[in-house]
Order: sequence, then C-alpha cells, then structure tokens
Amino acid sequence: MPALRRGGGGGGGGTGEMASEPEEGLCTAVREKLRLRTVPGWGASTLLPSTRLLLKRQEMVEVEKVLQRRREEFRQRMEHLARRRQRLGQRQEQLRDAILKFDTFLKASAARQERALRRASEERARVAGQGAEAARLRQELGQLLRHRDSLARRLRSLRCFGDYLREVLASTGQFQDVPAMLAHFVALARTRAALAQQAEARQEQLAQVQARLQRYQEEASSELLHTSKELDQLHARLEATRRDVLQEESHWAHIQNVASQKTLLLGQIKLALLNLFQLTTARLEVPVDVDLEDTEAQLDMVLLCMQDLAAICAELLPREPGPCPPRLPAATSTRRRGARVPPGQE
Repeated sequence: MPALRRGGGGGGGGTGEMASEPEEGLCTAVREKLRLRTVPGWGASTLLPSTRLLLKRQEMVEVEKVLQRRREEFRQRMEHLARRRQRLGQRQEQLRDAILKFDTFLKASAARQERALRRASEERARVAGQGAEAARLRQELGQLLRHRDSLARRLRSLRCFGDYLREVLASTGQFQDVPAMLAHFVALARTRAALAQQAEARQEQLAQVQARLQRYQEEASSELLHTSKELDQLHARLEATRRDVLQEESHWAHIQNVASQKTLLLGQIKLALLNLFQLTTARLEVPVDVDLEDTEAQLDMVLLCMQDLAAICAELLPREPGPCPPRLPAATSTRRRGARVPPGQE
C-alpha cells in the first residue's frame, strides 16, 4: 500500500506544534492500521482470485476505519477551536469592561481634583487677605512695582487674550475667575494626556490580542486545508480500491462462468461415454462390473470392445495384400483396475 505524504507545516512556536500533530497522527495511523497482511513467498500470479478479492476488501475496510477516525479527530479539533474563540471573545468583553471602569475612575478623579484646586485657590485668597506677611511684602513692594510696570506693559500686549478668557468665563458660567478656569483646563489637559497614554497602551494590548486571534485563525485555516487534502487523498484511494474490487469481482465471475461451461461440457462427455459404454456392452452382451461414475474404466471397456470387433472383422474378411490395419492400444489400465475382460482377450 502506498504511504501518505506529509503536508506542509505551519509557522514557528505553537503553530509548528499544532500543525505537526495531524502529521504525526496520520503517520502513526499509516504505520499501525494501513499495513496489509501479505502472503510470504507467493507471487501475485499464484494467489487465488478469491484470496485477492478478500485482500482488496480487507484493505477497503481498513481505509474506511482510518477515514472515520480522521473525521472524528477533525471534529474534535474544530470543537477545540470553537471553545478557544469563545474564550477570546469573553476576554475581549472583560477588557472592554475594564476600560469602561477605568474611564469612570478617571472622571471621578478629575472631579475630585477640580474641587481640591478650587478649595486651594480659596485658601490662598483668604491667607493673602490677612496681611501676615505685610513686612516682607513691603520690602518686595519696590520690586513688585517694577515688576508691575513690566507686567502692565505685557498686560497691554496680552489684553486681547484676557478679553478672550473673560468672554469664555462669562459664556461658561462654571468658574469663579479666569485662574480657576485655567487651572481646570490645565488639569483637563493633563488628564487627557494620561488618558491618551493609557488608551494607547490599551490599543496596543488590543492589537496584540487581535494579532493572536488572527494567527489562531490562520493556523485553523491551514490545519483545515491540510485535513481536507488528506480527506481527498483517502477518498481517491477508496475509489481506486473500489475499482480494483469491481475488476476482481468481474474476473471472478468470468472464471466461475468458464468453470461452469467446462463442468457442463465434462458432464456431457461423461454422459455420452456412458451411453456408448452401455450400448456397446449391451450389443456385445459383455458382462461387466464397472461403476457408473468410473468414466476411465468405461472408456477402457469401450476400447476393448472395439479391439474385439476389429479382430472379428479381420478374421471374417479375406486377407488382402498390404499393410496390416493399425491396432488400438491395449487397455492395460482396465486390467490394473481388476475389471472383467471379455473372453478371448485374456
């Protein structure tokens, strides 16, 4: 029986192990189950047609068993892949829930930070109004005045931005003053940067999960293609075995037909010889003790009777010059069998 060829393997790592499993299983099945029993020392021409037919049927049964087992293994692998896909879906749902919970936590943290900044701003305004540092402030007054002049110049240059911020503050109506609004927007910017960083990390994790899922799908597709090729090969071998069985059955039917014709011809010959034997012994009134099934003894008796008739004809007819007529061979087999010989021939 021809051995099955191995299919192409998958990628590295887990892919190679998963792709090598059907190859090893197929090789083991070929070595253990598809090894046919051969008749040692006999050629293909010496086997009986019935023996070849039994060998072909046994090979077809073995191929059917291997095909059934491969179908069961393929079904189990498909169920395993379905369970893995289900676990990956559940993992994705858990990741989505974790992201939503983290977003909720960040929003609550931003609200708490906003309230803390508001309270700190109010505390700084209250402390500044007490005048505890009036002396230090008077010493710094000159510097502050000079700085005020510079700030005034800068304020005149940035007045348009202040007008814009006050318009925004008036339009929102959520903040007490511009610094509080700016602090809130700074906190929002920082929170947004942190969220963007975390979202990027989550996106990378999701991309890795999707890459693994894509790799698993490719491995499953490759394994499915390999198994389909194996099924096609087994179907082809099954069809070839069926054709061989049909040819052997046709040959066996032809042999049986020829044997029946030969048997019929042999029966006709035996019947004709029996009729000739009975006719000859009845006409010559020769006492015989021959079994009706002993065709060879009947033939020897007919030969003896023909020799007797030939001898009688030779005695009655005048001799003519010329060669003597040929004589029939002596029926030595009849004497060896112990059959009764007509008088005058002993």
